[in-house]
Amino acid sequence: MYCPGITNQKVSFLLRPALASLFSVCAILGAGLALPVQAVAVEESTLALAEMTSTMVPAPVPYAVLTPPAYNDSEQSYPLLLWLHGGGGNRDSLVNQQPWFDTAWQTETAPAMVVVTPSAGRSFYMDYRNGAERWESFLLQELLPAMQTQYRIDPERIYIGGISMGGMGSLRMAFKYPDRFRGVIALEPGIEPALAFDDIKLEDKFWRADAIFEERYGSPVDAAYWADNNPATIAQLNPQRLIDSGLAIYIEAGTEDMYGLHRGTDFLHRILFDTGVKHEYRYVLGADHVGATIRPRVMNALDFMQRVEAPLVADPVADAARQRIDLQKRRAGL
Repeated sequence: MYCPGITNQKVSFLLRPALASLFSVCAILGAGLALPVQAVAVEESTLALAEMTSTMVPAPVPYAVLTPPAYNDSEQSYPLLLWLHGGGGNRDSLVNQQPWFDTAWQTETAPAMVVVTPSAGRSFYMDYRNGAERWESFLLQELLPAMQTQYRIDPERIYIGGISMGGMGSLRMAFKYPDRFRGVIALEPGIEPALAFDDIKLEDKFWRADAIFEERYGSPVDAAYWADNNPATIAQLNPQRLIDSGLAIYIEAGTEDMYGLHRGTDFLHRILFDTGVKHEYRYVLGADHVGATIRPRVMNALDFMQRVEAPLVADPVADAARQRIDLQKRRAGL
């Protein structure tokens, strides 16, 4: 079914086979976008597959959108999580992780929210130095506004997060534009333990061909452009901006990461810690870059979001203890 007067976009809704009731709807994903839609209501969440055209990237961008169980029966606004897949992945990452979100919602260990995952190949979610591809601009200037048009999104509760390459892209955009996001969750982000490109050691880039860097950062690599897009350098140069924004930050990596990404994550953690940028950091014992540990680690990250969304209003035990400690500090002249 096609919606009159809307062009350039397709969407279908995927539902669990155990449920029946097939129907068609038209959804508007932004001005000038077209959606032939087939939908089936699900008892848990609803997954929509869509595609968006853009002049900023070489081809139409497929993406998936997940809405929580109560979305269609309510009028409230929801947080939005821009959930970025890892290198070589695509929107199917969200399709495969739908049961994870369902579990988190059913157990109330994640906030009810709208989740969107675009297919971005191995783009690093970057605006390339030569301007050939502008993924960051596409995400921030086109995809997010389209989501806010189509879905009931609270503009003050936009989150960004992802795994591996998605973690790197999430940190870069959140640190460059902290006022646009309420929080960032980065699992095993693909970042290097360096503040300058020339300081990256072979052990931290052996698995990325030089051509990968040159396609994105210039050929030869523009060291200044790399630094402008390196989360650790951004944090080091202006930590106060991150502090003032109130951006909630969650970073983690496994102790056995086969790509050594725990080194880059720990490097970033130390910069944040030393510059006074509050954050949550997990160094997951025994966890590798892939495998069975990913699901529980994603669940931990979603629990972090839940705690950001619903912080403790008061803790009498902690408050009483703090008053005693503050008194000791004053007596000690601190």
